[in-house]
Formats: sequence, C-alpha cells, structure tokens
Amino acid sequence: MPVASHCTAKKSPNFGGEMASPAGCEHYVRSCLLKAPCCGKLYVCRLCHDAEENHQMDRFQVREVQCSDCHTLQQAQQTCQQCHVQFGEYYCDICHLFDKDKKQYHCQLCGICRIGPREKYFHCGKCNLCLATSLRGNHKCVENVSRQNCPVCMEDIHTSRVRAQVLPCGHLLHKTCFDDMIRTGAYRCPLCMHSAWNMEDHWEQMDKEIAQSPMPTEYQDATVKIICNDCQAHCMVPFHVLGMKCSSCGSYNTAQDGGLIQQPRQQQPEPDTETEGETDTEPEQHDHPE
Repeated sequence: MPVASHCTAKKSPNFGGEMASPAGCEHYVRSCLLKAPCCGKLYVCRLCHDAEENHQMDRFQVREVQCSDCHTLQQAQQTCQQCHVQFGEYYCDICHLFDKDKKQYHCQLCGICRIGPREKYFHCGKCNLCLATSLRGNHKCVENVSRQNCPVCMEDIHTSRVRAQVLPCGHLLHKTCFDDMIRTGAYRCPLCMHSAWNMEDHWEQMDKEIAQSPMPTEYQDATVKIICNDCQAHCMVPFHVLGMKCSSCGSYNTAQDGGLIQQPRQQQPEPDTETEGETDTEPEQHDHPE
C-alpha cells in the first residue's frame, strides 16, 4: 500500500482518541497501530499516545500491533501475518520502532535506535551518547550529558527525535534550539556561559568598534577586574562600555568582577617662580666709588 509522510486525523471507536490514517502519523511513516501495554488502547506511536493520555507509553513493553490494512491484531513484527503488508521499511524488535528507512540502527549502549548510517557514528562511553565520527577525540566529554534535558526547551534530549548539537563546552542542545539561539544573537551556552561557537570574527569586529569609540576623559584610565567565561582567566583590563577583552584568550565573553578602579591622574609639577626669578633676572648692580 502507498505510504505518506503526513496524514489527517480521524476518529475511530476502536482507537484511543484522535488517530492518524493508516499511513502513519506526523511522527512516523508506518502501517500499523501499537497496542499500548499501559492502557490497551491503539495508537500510531508512543508520541501520539502520550499527547492524548495522562501517562506515557513504554515502547519497550509493546507486545502487539494492529495492521492498518486488514486490522488483524498480532504479535509485534515487521510484516502482517494476515495480508503480508510491511508495517515499516525499518523495524526494531527492541524499541518496536516502525518507520521509513533512514539508515537507522539500534545502539545497545544508548539503549535506543539512532538515525545513521551506523558507520558515521561512534558511541562515546563517558558522554554515553552516539556522536559523529568527526568528533572522535575532538570533543569535550561531559559524563552522561544526554541524560539531561535541553537547557533551552527543558525537554528530553536522549530519546528525542530532534538531533542534538554538541557545543564546544561539551553540553548538548536540541539542534532546533541551537538554531533559535543563533537567530536571536545569543552566543553563550545556557549552562556554563562558554561561547557556543567560534567567535573570533566577532571579537575582531569588536576590536575595531572599541578603537573607534574612545571613552570620555574621566574613564580613559579606568580599569576593571573580569572573569572570562571561555578560558576562566581572571584579568585586570581597561574598562569600556562596549566590552572588556580577556587579556589571556582575547574573548569578549567576560563578566565584570567588581566596580571600576580609577587610576589617579598624574599632576604636572607647578613651576617654581622663585627659582625662575633668580635664574632669569640679572644680579643687582651697585655703584662703586671711583
């Protein structure tokens, strides 16, 4: 039967609520319904179930599916035992995931299916997450980093269908949340405040803007203590309203640590009028008797 990537919802007395057509749902392309082990209702996927019910479906406990073509209820498997329609191009008998072929693979260490292909990813034991092979030995490990919620949307990262963005600091965001940060001009990791991408070009632009915007005379000698969010250095640097540059790594991703420190301006010595008089005046002449 033809399979569509999106479909309209319809009501059925045999299903758990507003259900998608037999071609699948907005989340997955499949030709079967899952029988929820928790409530016994039929849903296209766990996400559809969770959106309708006040509890969550455990995908690993699913034992039965119903064919969307002939409506035969049967043991979870890739092909209908009655009409032999394929429920999904990809099927995992652990996650009970049916979907179109996206080069998925089941990672035993992650415990769930990932979008592949498998050869382009490796499992980092410390991060406890599958990462692109380009990051092997080239990323900062954060233990069990994917077991935390996305710090932007506060939703799960490890089991999310949205791929994750690995920041230079090692923390993770949903890629969609990361893209939103870029659009709004936010460049710091929400967790540690480290720069979320290479900012060298931006720092160079700030150098030019600061050079073209001298501070008023009363602030030109002012300095301030700063903490750098990128290299963690503590520095004493010139104060400027546009930004304070870390003297260690050159980053403007810094935070002020205390108030301004005004340097006393050097006083020019006043001229010694008495000395100048003695120097510049001819000695008094006295008449001598002839």
